[in-house]
Amino acid sequence: MHLFLNEISPKKHQVEIVYGEEMMKRLYIVIIVVLVFSACTQSSLQKKEIEEQKPLSTITQTSIILLGTVQDGGSPHAGCKKDCCKNLFQNPDPTRKVVSLGIIDPENKKSFLFEATPDLPTQMKQLKNLSSFAEKETPDGIFLTHAHIGHYAGLMFLGKEAMSAKETPVYAMPRMKVFLEQNGPWQQLVTLNNISLQPLQDSVTVQLTPNITVMPFTVPHRDEYSETVGYTIKGTNKTALFIPDIDKWEKWDTDVITAIAKVDYAFIDATFYDGEELNNRDISQIPHPFVVESMEKFKHLSAAEKDKIYFIHFNHTNPLLNLQSEQAKKVLANGFHIAEYGMVLGL
Repeated sequence: MHLFLNEISPKKHQVEIVYGEEMMKRLYIVIIVVLVFSACTQSSLQKKEIEEQKPLSTITQTSIILLGTVQDGGSPHAGCKKDCCKNLFQNPDPTRKVVSLGIIDPENKKSFLFEATPDLPTQMKQLKNLSSFAEKETPDGIFLTHAHIGHYAGLMFLGKEAMSAKETPVYAMPRMKVFLEQNGPWQQLVTLNNISLQPLQDSVTVQLTPNITVMPFTVPHRDEYSETVGYTIKGTNKTALFIPDIDKWEKWDTDVITAIAKVDYAFIDATFYDGEELNNRDISQIPHPFVVESMEKFKHLSAAEKDKIYFIHFNHTNPLLNLQSEQAKKVLANGFHIAEYGMVLGL
């Protein structure tokens, strides 16, 4: 360190401080360390704030809980080098969970999960924590929509290598049921009684509790290994539509506007905002209703009907994941909702 104090004439009342080259280098290092520590601390505090903003206290009435809103691959996305992911690898956002709903019926002391995602461990724990009556770690039933990774791969955590669950009820359509029974490693879950497969049928209602009924219905999608379904979930006062994955609305033999008219909440596929956000893949091979297409289709709905719609299942590239984006502001200004992790809606 070279620090020189040169006395100047008293008449000038000046002190000259001269920093040597070595001193400047060390000063730069100290500044960088302080800035990095400050950034890490701020990031940690921000994540803590996010976690504390979300649920939450226990649920006292039959309710839906949003336990995930992101497309199968999650956010950040494997191999992603885009701006939407790069900071998330070092500073994960705890609210970026793969799409899932929880249903809690406190009166009958039951809870259910829709989708078995790669985030299943934290989603099950969240569901249990919100269920004041729950003693076991697994829900009273898990409903699957189809055999794409974000919707069933979380079943692996119920197996021998993980929690080795005991006969957790898993509700599945015929092709989905056969797929799990006849293909490893999923068939081991069946043979070891980690899960107990509960058969579903298209448009046949299942009574889960006196307060909750569920009805699956098939929708068009890429059905390589199983059929794909959405669900109508009915509570004592309100009804919800859950369609996380579907091809273009025109391919469905049901009019989506008619379907929305019959419910109080409509959680619908919003994988891509528009066709521009994926510039490295053929988007025609992964058809979904673009958000811009859905907004155009629903633009003549009344304010009350628009208010039912919650966009969900966002690809990691989707600007709606950032509620401050211009696209998100446009969706909200048009009277629609953007599903958020931790939302609780009464049934």
